[in-house]
Parts: sequence; C-alpha cells; structure tokens
Amino acid sequence: MRFKLKLCSAMWLCLAASSGAAAVRAADAPVIASSTKAVSWDEHSLMINGHREFIWSGEFHPFRLPDTNAWRDVYRKMKASGFNTVALYFNWGYHSPAPGAYDFTGIRDMDLAIRMAEEEGLYVIVRPGPYINAEVSRGGFPGYLARQTGVARTMAPDYLKEADDWLTHINAIIARHQISRGGKVILYQVENELFDTSDEHRRYMDHLIKKARADGIDVPLFHNSPNSLPNWVPQGSETYYTVAAPGLDLYAFDGYPGGSCNEKGEVGAHNPAPNNGIYSTTQPQIGSLASPKTPGFAAEYGAGWFDYWGSVGNYECNAKRLGPGYVRTFYGANIINRVTIHNIYMAFGGTSWGWMPASVVYTSYDYGAPISETRQLRDKAYTLKQLGQFTQAAEPLLTHMDKAEPLYPTSDKVKLYHNAGPAGHLVFAIHEPHDGMGDDAFKFRLTTKAGSYLIPQQGTLRLKGQDAKLLLADYGLERQKLVYTTSDLQTHLQQGATDIALLYGRVGEDGETVLRFKTKPKVEVIEGLATTVYDAKTGDLRLNYQHKGLIRLRITGDAAPLLLLIGEDAETQKFWRQETDKGPVLQRTSAIVKGAVWDGERLNLTGEGQTAEAIEVWATAKTLTFNGTPLDAHSTASGSLLTSYLAEPKAVVLPDLMAAQWTIRWDSREADPAFDDSAWRVADLKVSAATVPTQPPPGQPVLAMSDYGFHQGDVWYRGRLTARTTQKKLELTYGGGAVGLVQVWIDGRFVGQNELPGGFTYPKIPTVGKASFDVDLKPGTHQISVMVRNMSHNWDLFANEEHKEGRGLISASLSPDETQRFTTPITWKIQGQGETMDPVRGTFNNGGLYGERKGWHLPDARPDGWTPANVTAAPPAPGTYWLRTAFKLDLPKDVDTQLALVFGDPTQTKTDRHTRVLIFVNGWHAGNYVSNVGPQNTFVIPPAFLNPNGANTIALAVTTDGKPGNALEGVKLVDMRQAR
Repeated sequence: MRFKLKLCSAMWLCLAASSGAAAVRAADAPVIASSTKAVSWDEHSLMINGHREFIWSGEFHPFRLPDTNAWRDVYRKMKASGFNTVALYFNWGYHSPAPGAYDFTGIRDMDLAIRMAEEEGLYVIVRPGPYINAEVSRGGFPGYLARQTGVARTMAPDYLKEADDWLTHINAIIARHQISRGGKVILYQVENELFDTSDEHRRYMDHLIKKARADGIDVPLFHNSPNSLPNWVPQGSETYYTVAAPGLDLYAFDGYPGGSCNEKGEVGAHNPAPNNGIYSTTQPQIGSLASPKTPGFAAEYGAGWFDYWGSVGNYECNAKRLGPGYVRTFYGANIINRVTIHNIYMAFGGTSWGWMPASVVYTSYDYGAPISETRQLRDKAYTLKQLGQFTQAAEPLLTHMDKAEPLYPTSDKVKLYHNAGPAGHLVFAIHEPHDGMGDDAFKFRLTTKAGSYLIPQQGTLRLKGQDAKLLLADYGLERQKLVYTTSDLQTHLQQGATDIALLYGRVGEDGETVLRFKTKPKVEVIEGLATTVYDAKTGDLRLNYQHKGLIRLRITGDAAPLLLLIGEDAETQKFWRQETDKGPVLQRTSAIVKGAVWDGERLNLTGEGQTAEAIEVWATAKTLTFNGTPLDAHSTASGSLLTSYLAEPKAVVLPDLMAAQWTIRWDSREADPAFDDSAWRVADLKVSAATVPTQPPPGQPVLAMSDYGFHQGDVWYRGRLTARTTQKKLELTYGGGAVGLVQVWIDGRFVGQNELPGGFTYPKIPTVGKASFDVDLKPGTHQISVMVRNMSHNWDLFANEEHKEGRGLISASLSPDETQRFTTPITWKIQGQGETMDPVRGTFNNGGLYGERKGWHLPDARPDGWTPANVTAAPPAPGTYWLRTAFKLDLPKDVDTQLALVFGDPTQTKTDRHTRVLIFVNGWHAGNYVSNVGPQNTFVIPPAFLNPNGANTIALAVTTDGKPGNALEGVKLVDMRQAR
C-alpha cells in the first residue's frame, strides 16, 4: 500500500520523459505470450487449468500476525467472507538479520504460511520483493542494506548480490507451491511500485524477471504499478505512454481512491469511483486498458487506509468511510470495468509489532480492514462476502463479458454501465457523479434475447446515499432462466432436486424479479410478502416485493424446483456458503461459519460465535455438528435444518495489573561517566552509506548507526572531549524517524531532550531533527552521553535511497558561542543492537537499551537488582527505567480470547504527559506507546505472545525527562473479543 497521487495526462508524460522512457509502437513488438503452463489468460480473465476464474483476493501479511495458529483463523475467515485468493507479502528484513543469514522457522515459516492457505482452499498470489514497501521499516529491506554504497533497486553489484541471495531462498519455497506443481500459487510479483522507468530500472526489472524464471517460477509474472500508472506492461502492449518489461506476463495496478478521514476523525466527503478498465476515457488509458490483451488486474485496491503518529485515531473511522457503500460502489465499478483479478489491501491488517513499522505508521496496522486487528469481522466484511459469493456464482458471465449497447436511465443523476457475454448481461447502476449521495429514483429500458423491458415494471428502483447495484439479466441461474432482477444476486446453487437462489437489496427498497417458464409455475410464499404476475404470452413470472426481512418463495414449474430467498442486506449477510465433496452447502446464522466437512450423512460445521446462535442449514444431511458439538435440528418448510448452538463464552477473569506486584530497575547506565564503554565500537568511519542530507559535516566522523551495523530501536553514544575554552552551545543533528527522540547527559548531568513530531505530510515526513542545548562547560575534559531512539527507517517508495536516511546521531558540535566559529573535537563510541536476532522472536524484537542487551525484557530475567515499585509513581530520574510484573492467566481452552494492554484513558488519543513505553510481553516487543503524540494507547497482544493457562510477564521500558508530571499512567489488561 502506498501514498496516493493525483495524476493527470501531463504528469504521465512528465514521468515518462523524466525517466528516459521512449515511445514504442505496439506493431513493432512481439505478440504477448498467452500462457504459462497451468495458468493462461486472455483479455477477459485468468484460466486455471483451462477454467476461467474470477480472482477475488485479499491481502494478508504473516509477519504482522506472529502466531501460526492464528494464520489459519484469518485464512478461514477470508474464505468464509467470500475470498477465493490470498495475496502474501514476504518481508526480506524479517528473515535476514545479516548478509547470508536467513530464518524460515517458527513465525517466519513461509512454507507453512503458503501451505495453510492451500489447505483452506485459497489460491495464492506471492509478492516476495525484494522491495515491498508495505509501511514496514526500509520497505522490507534488511538493515544491512543501509550499509551498502550501491543504490538499491538498481543493477548495483553489492545490492544485486544480496537481493539475488534473498530471492534464491524465498523462491525455493514459492516454487514448490506453484499450481503447476500441485500447489495453489498462481501469480508472482517481481517488483512493487517502481515509478521510475529509466534504462537502469529497465535492466533491473529484466534481471528480476530472469532471476524468477531461473529459480523455477513458471506462473505468470507481474509488476504492481502505483496509482494506475501505465508502466511495466507486457511486451506487445506498449503505446506512446507506456513502457514494457519483456518477460512480464501481466500488467497490474494499484489504487487507493477512498481517501482517509479528516483530522477530526470524521468521515467527510466521498471520492468518486474511477473507471479502472474498459470504461476508462483518460489518455493514457489506466487500469486494464494499459494492457488490453491481459485481464484487468488490481494488485492492490484500498480496503482501508494506514494511520499515522499524531492522528486522532482513524482506523474505526476508515472502516466506516470505506464501509459497505464504498465496497459496493468502488469494487462494483471494478467488476463492471472487467477487473477480474481483484486484490484488496488489506483483508487483515494486523500488528506492526516490535521495530517493524516504517515512519508513517505506529504499532497497530489495523487499517480499518474488513477483518480487524482483533480478528473480528467488520460490517464491510459481510458486504465483501455478498460480492465475493456473487463473483463465484456469476463467474461464467463476469470472466467473459464486453461492453454492450449504452443504457439511458430516466434520471440524469444515475449512470448505467452495461456489459454482456455468452452467459448474460450485467448492468451496474451508480450515482452520476459517482460520489453522489442523494436519493435518486430511476427506470431504464433493457433489450436482451429474452425481450425488451422498461425496468422496473412496477415499484421504484433507486440509489440512496453511497450505493451502487449490480443487476443481472438474461442469465441462467441453475436450471431456471432469470429474465432480469432489480435485486443484487448473492449466490445460487443446486442441492439435489432443488435449486436455491439468494437475492438482496437495501432495507425497504422495492424489488422486482422476472423468471421465464414455459407453463405457469406454482408459487408458494413460505415467509414474507411478494406479489406474482404470470404472462402466458411471454412465459414471464414477475415477482414484486420489498426488501424487508427474509422472503422465502418456493417456485415449482417446468424446470427444477427453486427456493428463492430474497432479503434485506442484514438478513442475507448472515448466509455462508462452503464447497464440499458433495456439492455446495448453505447456512444462515449470525455466527461465523468457517468450514463444512461431510462424515457420511453427518455434516460437521466449524466456526465461531459470540452469543447463542440459531443455525439454519441447507444440506442433504441427517445430522449436524458445530465445532464438534452435536446439534438437535428439525426440518423446516424451506427444506432446511434449523438448530441452535450455545456459543456463550465462559466469563474470563483477568488479573488487575494495578494491584499486581511490580518491580523497578534503572536502565540508563550509560549516562554515568563511570560506565565502562571499553568494548564499544569507536565511531571512526570516514564514509557513510547514508543519503546525502544525512552525511556528516566535513571533518566529523560518521555517526549514523546503520553504518556500524546497528539498525533497530535505541542506540547510545559516548563522546569525550577536551575543552580549551568555556563551551556554551551543544548542537546535535539526529535521525529518529517520526516521533524520534534524543536525550543528552554531560558529565552525568541531564542536559535535556528533543522530540521529532508526528503527523503525516508528504513528500517529507519529519524524520531528522536538530536539537540545540545551552551548556556551560568549563575548560577541561568532559564526557557526553547521548541516547537516540530510532523509531523507524523510511520506506524507499521512489527508489531514491530514502531507506538509507541516517539514523542515530548525524553530527554533533560544541562551540563557545552562537556563531559556532570554533568547535571542539569530540571522540565518539557507539553501542546498539547489532545484526543478530532473537532466535524465537526475530530481528525486529530488540533495540539497544542496556536492559535489552542484558535480557531484562525476557520472562526468565534474573530477579536480583529489582526493587518494589508503584507503576504510576514519579520517574526516578531522566532517562529510562524498567517496570516488571508477573501474572497468571487461566483462559477457557475452547474459547478464542483476544487480550490487549491499555495505557491510561482509552478514550483519549494523547495526553499532556511526555512518556514513552516499550512494551514487552513474555519477552515479545508488543508495541511502542508515546503518550503525548498518540493516538494508540490500546495494544492488541498477538495470542502467541501469551501463555493462556499459566505464568506470564510484562516488562515496560519507560523513558521520560524525569519530571514528576511525566509519570506513567495506569495500565490494564482487557478482553477485546471472545468467541467459541
């Protein structure tokens, strides 16, 4: 996911010109390849093993959920929510702390991540980098790349050596899971959002393509072009505006048109839905028309938005802004534009735990995604389920359709799109302009092989608020003919002798459905209200109704019996569908149904519920179970089995952390002049790999932490000097990332601290700052101690080495007056967390605090040296101190319980206190709390961090300026979600 740009034709041309792109005539280029073994394609869709597939995908990052058991839960919820594909980013830096060192075990087992997705029946799109962006530190590059002089994402030999080594390792895992080898991997991304198309980057792209093929990757290759830029298209698709990458098979783009909430956390105005494909009228063409011979492919399409330091806390607002109405309008627009490979970013956002997040985000990466950070389904997940089930049910139409004759609604406030194909017609109705929010009634005339109709014939068709409709006509359900419907189709299926179709619409709105029969059918209204009219001349059975509750109709005619279910959104969103070895089965319940497996004539359902739930099942089963519990079911007039499931989770009693026994220990030992730094690294490098703005001034040594192999978290410096005259001014330049911090002591006396601000401004987020301190150093020898908290490295979005911006100290000078004409030389040493990794928790877990280097955060830390403490007592001194407690949990074993730590008042996004906390749970770095910046004060604890039935520890590294008013607020353990 990346920053959004507002682009115009002039800018396209400017981008092409500035990158050295040359015009290429399509007629001069070879024809595009049309297949790679098991996966083939044309302009309409992918074909997997010869079958057209609509790829309805969601993004998931295993590294943001460090719990392998929870991976399966996310996959199952994605599948239950209508997805048939998952897109996986792989984070190079997550696996490799040092050159040549790789770890793919435990939470870093990417073979397991792919295998689990396969076991849950999901196709897999892989995105291995080397660069991923993803709002992670360095955009996924390992720390040691910041020591390289060669430019990343180019043909620089030192960069290519390491990038190729990474690809060799990750490609070996990916290759064995390709669909051509019996796995589920269907697509492979070779680079991410490479804006520049210079000759250098063309050579680099060519290198990556050849590397993938040499490593045995035989599925189609693609690049994700940012903001629908028409770059890196397959050879043969070039136009004046586009640049080809020979060897790429597919063109893909990303888009984040939904926007973000305003600074007050309000939803605000909506953006219009763009045409990302066959209805594009821009020059150059965007979306799928940038490559007209390959399927429309949205490699990332916004399902939320990231949040930043200092915001008002926008995730819930983003979830609302990009909620059900957004899903129907924006994703519906993509469907009608024939985008048949559709990946939303994110399906589940998760947690950027430890030192993982880039400067633009804080710990939570909830993203306002359909599956929240606590693995709860949001409202939009249910709308996604409706669309996902539709794309699978109507796949023969959606994967082989073209623009049809224009349609003209009776209201100029409505826009109609019309596609047709061998399987029928699809009409997309949306406001005109697309961001309209009115209540607009309309009719339209549609002519198909089934006849010509003014639709609707009775009642009103309308769009109200942010909304759109996907309407079918001349369409085959299962064994019935649908002439047209003004309801949206969710799904249809055969179940023995009976067919089932599920339609839906907004509550209270009129609906009209026309079916075709040779003779007058029998219509039985089982539940709800509907009127019927049969026209013997045409064979049309017209049904009129309001979308209210759930209407059940049994229609018996010359085709198979049809159970027609028509509901308001809230009712049909309760329907779940699974494919089984005996055909599809359907359930209706407020619980989440994740799976269905047959055991003889017994259907075993799995899922989760949070209250006592009714479950209605359409299946040819004699008995039912849910999560292994037998269900007492009875038959209904709808041909279903109705039962109930007791899902009330047991009460969870959590320890009161404020009543627990806490201990304290002082950390900032390095501030003491007597501290032994004899083993520290002398900062004596003359040349830095950092970007030019963060190079040291002439005559000063390199101080940037990454040049010395220290990349994460806190880094300490100790400087020695001999002053010949009184020194009055200490000037420091430091890189800390957004909300970074520097603290300074001279001869053991605290001089002060400086903090970088939060906020999100682009193109420059404030990540480097200058700090000035008034001092009064008399002639003689002195010792300076400096701690810099590196909150994060930048990404490398524009391939401009931004990830190498210096961190830690950049420069330091002491001078006798404001003019700084004469500076006193300082000899420096440096200490931090090197290029090593916790064998369990990984390289992002630890920084360079004294307590971290001594293991105070670990559950087996020695108890000596700790004294009793009051959590909210005034800080003992400026610097960092540790608070630590132990507690026991006894969570119900059959309940999925999600806990979190809350600091202070959870309703406030920031406080007046300047307090920072590194949060460790059983040694795992669960997040970073900055009280005066916010907005995060609730930290979801990944389940694997906790011992659910036994002893646990919490260790908090608290950093302040020592003022009594900057004491830590209270901390408590809370239950965020329970399901069984």
